[in-house]
Amino acid sequence: MAIDEIDNIRPDGKDATDNNLSGLSEASITWNTPNTTQEDTEGASSSNLELGKRVIESVVKTLPGSPGVYRMLNRDGNALYVGKAKNLKKRVVSYTRVEQLPYRLKRMVSETRSMEIVQTKTEAEALLLESNLIKRLGPRYNVLLRDDKSFPYILITADHEAPQITKHRGAQKREGRYFGPFADAKSVNQTITALEKAFLLRSCSDGVYTNRTRPCLMHQIKRCSAPCVGKVSLNNYASHVKEAESYLSGSSMGFQKKMALKMQEAASEQDYELAAIYRDRIRALTNIQSKQEINVAEIDDADVFALFEKAGQSCIQVFFFRAGRNYGNRSYFPSHDKTIDAETVLTSFIAQFYSNKPVPKLVMVSHKLPEQPILSEALTSKAGHRVEVNQPQRGAKRKLLENATVNAREALARRMAESTSQRRLLEGLANMLSLDTTPERVEVYDNSHTQGSEAYGGMIVAGLEGFTKKAYRKFKIRGDKPSKTEQETPQEAAYTGGDDYAMMREVLTRRLSRSLKEDPDRQSDQWPDLLVLDGGQGQLTVGIEVLEELGLSDIPIVAIAKGQDRNAGRERIFLPNRPSFLVDPKDPVLYFIQRLRDEAHRYAIETHRKGRSNARLKSVLDDIPGIGAKRKKALLLRFGSADAVARAGVEDLEAAEGISHIVAQSIYDHFNTE
Repeated sequence: MAIDEIDNIRPDGKDATDNNLSGLSEASITWNTPNTTQEDTEGASSSNLELGKRVIESVVKTLPGSPGVYRMLNRDGNALYVGKAKNLKKRVVSYTRVEQLPYRLKRMVSETRSMEIVQTKTEAEALLLESNLIKRLGPRYNVLLRDDKSFPYILITADHEAPQITKHRGAQKREGRYFGPFADAKSVNQTITALEKAFLLRSCSDGVYTNRTRPCLMHQIKRCSAPCVGKVSLNNYASHVKEAESYLSGSSMGFQKKMALKMQEAASEQDYELAAIYRDRIRALTNIQSKQEINVAEIDDADVFALFEKAGQSCIQVFFFRAGRNYGNRSYFPSHDKTIDAETVLTSFIAQFYSNKPVPKLVMVSHKLPEQPILSEALTSKAGHRVEVNQPQRGAKRKLLENATVNAREALARRMAESTSQRRLLEGLANMLSLDTTPERVEVYDNSHTQGSEAYGGMIVAGLEGFTKKAYRKFKIRGDKPSKTEQETPQEAAYTGGDDYAMMREVLTRRLSRSLKEDPDRQSDQWPDLLVLDGGQGQLTVGIEVLEELGLSDIPIVAIAKGQDRNAGRERIFLPNRPSFLVDPKDPVLYFIQRLRDEAHRYAIETHRKGRSNARLKSVLDDIPGIGAKRKKALLLRFGSADAVARAGVEDLEAAEGISHIVAQSIYDHFNTE
């Protein structure tokens, strides 16, 4: 078999494994049982477990005894498991002793049809590469960090004469100083508000700053010094910026003492207005500290990870400390098999957590990790500075870990209680609708339009953990223009946007047809266990027809219509081949149904409004010849709205950036010539 050696993987991640490590020596290898096609092997094998074992045995023969990462792949080439090893040969050979494996790994081996191997120079590099691959591929047998939203930062820009203070998420490409991370946007917003009061920094965009001719409301309420109109000199404003950066870097007490002295001096000179300004700044800074709750004097920059496990489920509580101050905390609920121990879960979680985030100097953990030195080495390599990973045993740091563990325990208890309540509601819904099993994925559909224009369909998803907003989908109604990849059915042809039944048909057809194309064997968990339509018998009939046309009649479907006068509590349930019925107004399942329907209605209306707003904005300026995105932006920055552009004269239009006399005349003629 051929093995392609690839050296010096580029640090920008543009390699076959999508990692961001440099200097790795990679052998990317895919094995199948030698000299035999997959179909022949499966036909000759009496056991999938035995087949998977033989695949792994064929790989082990040529494996090196060096560090690296291995991937188990199924018949479709999708990753089942990603693991790292100090000695690849010794680690992978353990999977051939199937009688010693737990049930979870036996299932994994039985599904394995090929493997891929990546050699690394050190075990620490293997750990980082493993975490990158787990996040990118999402293997079902690994510990998965699912809720991985980017954390907000405070940014003080450095690419403008009057730096701006603003909230920032995502890649840190803009020039300036970033402070964080903060646990949530609320913490950032509160801190920025206090900093505006204390240091009078501007938060407006550069475009607004450039076009100001008089102070805005922020200056009037004493939250900005108005450098845009010269109310403060740029030199004085720069000193305010340095003070804010110094405060966010940890010099808070010294700055507050300095402000207190200035307040006393102003008061002694009977300049009470100036003294009041200093007083307000001190109060604003004190307000920040009061909202940061737990502060530990021994900690500078650190993250705290505390895991609590119960009934096979885990919660990891993460606290963020920067410059000696607490920037908040967040709960995570990683997905993992019940048989995986807490230490392994925590190690894998931390490695994935820092794959796209800056690493502080200290990482405190609630459990003694067996691979703690390797994790520390890997994070040090990624961060470019020494990173200490430890489990404090006494003192203030230990108390902080205990507090984080209590938070993790309470968060897991709340989640389990919510999950239990949600399951009871889903079981009640299954009983009400006479379903064979309790649905774990319920999809609810609704449409929204204005007399047929800007029509949109919305799909929301609910399950055991409540609403799954990542799975929500919106559909721009195309009417008689199906996509090139979809076949137009006779029912779809040539209808107007105001036909609610046709819109429901289009939405259902597009959603289910795509799933059939991507997963014809219906093996993934993205298929609905129940379809709920907002409407009555007409919508239900359309839904049944779509399911029959696509060969999906086994998917349960129901329509829910409000009663006369659209009163909540008088909902009527429509099911196939059954008379419609009302639900007892006091039945908790009815309230659950109302929540599902109202969420779908909210999502559809919100999507429609956004589309309508975008369409209105587009129709005014985008039809003018010679006006592209850059000129449109310049006009809107100059005049504030498209209506103001339409009312402007030629000379006023010329004053906008990038608008010549000829273009200005063209714009004027567009709005003023019949």
